[in-house]
Amino acid sequence: MGSLIRRVLRRSRGALLGSLALLALPRAASAQPVEIPTTWGGTLQDRPRLTGSWFGVRDEMGKRGIVLDVDLLQTPMGVASGGKKDGLEYGGLAEYTLNVDTQKLGLWPGGFLRVQGMTNFGQAIGADSGAIIPPNLAMLLPEPGETNVSGLVNLTFMQFLSEKFGLVVGKLSGLSADANAFAHDYHSQFMNTNLYFNTALDLFPFTGAYGGGLVVLPWEGATFTATAFDPDGKSTNNNIADAFKSGVDVATEGRVEIKPFGLVGHQLVGFAWSNKRRLGLEQDPTNLARLLLQSRFPALGDPGPILEKFLERFFPGLLVPTQPANHQSSTWTVYYNFDQYLWSPEGEPDHGIGLFFRFGAADEDTSPVQYAYNVGIGAKGIVPGRPSDQFGVGWSRVDMSGNFVPFLRQQLDLGLQTEDTVELYYDAALTAWLGATFDLQVTDTALKKKKSSSPLGLSTMNTAVLLGVRLYTRF
Repeated sequence: MGSLIRRVLRRSRGALLGSLALLALPRAASAQPVEIPTTWGGTLQDRPRLTGSWFGVRDEMGKRGIVLDVDLLQTPMGVASGGKKDGLEYGGLAEYTLNVDTQKLGLWPGGFLRVQGMTNFGQAIGADSGAIIPPNLAMLLPEPGETNVSGLVNLTFMQFLSEKFGLVVGKLSGLSADANAFAHDYHSQFMNTNLYFNTALDLFPFTGAYGGGLVVLPWEGATFTATAFDPDGKSTNNNIADAFKSGVDVATEGRVEIKPFGLVGHQLVGFAWSNKRRLGLEQDPTNLARLLLQSRFPALGDPGPILEKFLERFFPGLLVPTQPANHQSSTWTVYYNFDQYLWSPEGEPDHGIGLFFRFGAADEDTSPVQYAYNVGIGAKGIVPGRPSDQFGVGWSRVDMSGNFVPFLRQQLDLGLQTEDTVELYYDAALTAWLGATFDLQVTDTALKKKKSSSPLGLSTMNTAVLLGVRLYTRF
């Protein structure tokens, strides 16, 4: 049995390491153990964590399959020009993660426990930028729309029953569905939400949903998953009695490694569906306030209250509903992405220059995001003398559903059709445990107007230019 589990880890480590499903939660097999170095100690420059081996205790824990990490992500970001207003905000995220391998612990083979909590602090720059898509995904964690809170993002147990099949159950949370080699790490790659994952998944819970699923590894480099989970899951609510009261979300995803001309790439396809009864986007104008204040769109950072203020100022008579609300009984999303190295140094398949692309489509009757795209170029370890540095440039577009507040669009000429962002970043590995990133985002916001003191009460929202710095410390 021990040799069987070793084969499982060998087959699945690249595809599954450190990933739990984000939003649709299809990659729940990520309870796989993290890489364990020979020692956590070493010089201050070379040790993998700032606090080292804890006088050998950490090394001994690693040998027994127990890995405890505490990380700190700091993300000061400001609006240099355009947007809603100039400004600078400081925020960040503390992360606490425990991984346990039951076989190394001397219990039984094939079992993996993962526990992850997060605490955010400070303020996000999203409101000042005027963007519908949050420019800093990390500030949506552990729970979108909530600041200065702590949450249990993940508490899962996975058990492999064979080298090709495993089960997972618990409080699922993501940060790796829609995985991509060049655009899927908020610690060291793109910061913009739509360049991290596909925002066509905006109606599915972001973190902390109770549920379960299965993972299938049919051949080396291929991972297929399917999950069912609570559509109202939240990292800040741990009461399992509340789960599945409003329906169920189901999702499936497949990711396959390919090697054209010996260069590593991946192809990924996913689908998510929910039977939760929710407010439809098409509403009588008197129901707009209800829609904007009751509906939550996690990946969009909850834009409802911002748009509700336009109603409050210009159409106060519409704040009281007079017609029955329109509801929809289901919603769906389908998405695709690929990453592909175009050049890699000899013997270093995970370094080089590559291309990435995403596309997603969602139900226009329920999701404000009807289509989402991104495309760009990423590079890893190609700067001489800087083997761990990364950089990339990407373009992101979101096409809003034509059913999303058409009354406000027509009456106030708010736009709300497309949002385009170009992002450029360079991430420098200062030590093995400390990374620093420079980030530039230029966003043509979907919201074309902002409130002002002009006679009409509105003025044009100009293209937002955002500058950010990210400091990632692993303790």
